[in-house]
Amino acid sequence: MDFSSRSIYLMGTTITISILHPQADSLLDEVVHLLFLYEKRFSANDDTSELMQINHQAGRQWVQVHSDLFELIELGKQHSLAQNSHLNITIGPLVQTWRIGFPDAKIPHPEEIKHCLSLIDPASIKLDSASSSVFLANKGMKIDLGALAKGYIADKVMGFLKNEGVTSALINLGGNVLTLGINQVSKRPWRIGIQHPKLTRGNNLAILPIINQSVVTSGIYERTLEKQGQSYHHILDSKTGYPVETDVASLTIVSNRSVDGEIWTTRLFGESPASILGQVEKEEQIEALGITKDNQLFYTSGLKPEFLF
Repeated sequence: MDFSSRSIYLMGTTITISILHPQADSLLDEVVHLLFLYEKRFSANDDTSELMQINHQAGRQWVQVHSDLFELIELGKQHSLAQNSHLNITIGPLVQTWRIGFPDAKIPHPEEIKHCLSLIDPASIKLDSASSSVFLANKGMKIDLGALAKGYIADKVMGFLKNEGVTSALINLGGNVLTLGINQVSKRPWRIGIQHPKLTRGNNLAILPIINQSVVTSGIYERTLEKQGQSYHHILDSKTGYPVETDVASLTIVSNRSVDGEIWTTRLFGESPASILGQVEKEEQIEALGITKDNQLFYTSGLKPEFLF
């Protein structure tokens, strides 16, 4: 039995799914269908998505949504309100004003940033679990699930594959990798590369051997805006309105669920290496590996990376 792979460009990245299964092609067709379905549900860049219906009705009325979208918003709100969290799913107005990663990216005027900051308030997301309905209390509010949707989608796709009897798979959603079983070609754990922040894609600084886990990496090198001799990265600070000031160039979280990796890379980005390690060591079932701007590596006690440099 051979591995079959499918790659598509979606959600602003190249997505590759590799599975070992006798009916791999038909399963991969279904996976692609699921990916398009989830993007239509969670996208903050598609004006007709289900998420955008909530944003369009901000300050006006409640919107009943699919249970998946409700669950993800509920999870995002909980982690946005957590103490010292850098994750904030109401950061939408700021993201849409900077537009880093899009052709029309710009440095906003300070007044624009001030206005955006006035709209960022996760406590103003009202949730009714009985009807799976969401209401944004203030006009102009916008939810952006970019910090956790890919992880949630990876988990959903993996759940589907497991139900279909797949026992070995790799889901790669560009910076977000989720594995099932071992690599049946090499007969050993999947080897997930950690990108060197200062070198071109494919130059890894370390390798992590992974089985049945997720590896999620966020970095300030991925999407940037170059203006007037300055570089602005895409990880925005919901308190200042500007890109997060940090000594960390890249942060990787290893977890059982991919959505947890997404959540914690964002919750912690902006903390010092010591603070990141201290917080992750207290959490069960997650590990962290970070790289500072001057190429220093730091990682939690549960990891054994293979260093390449």
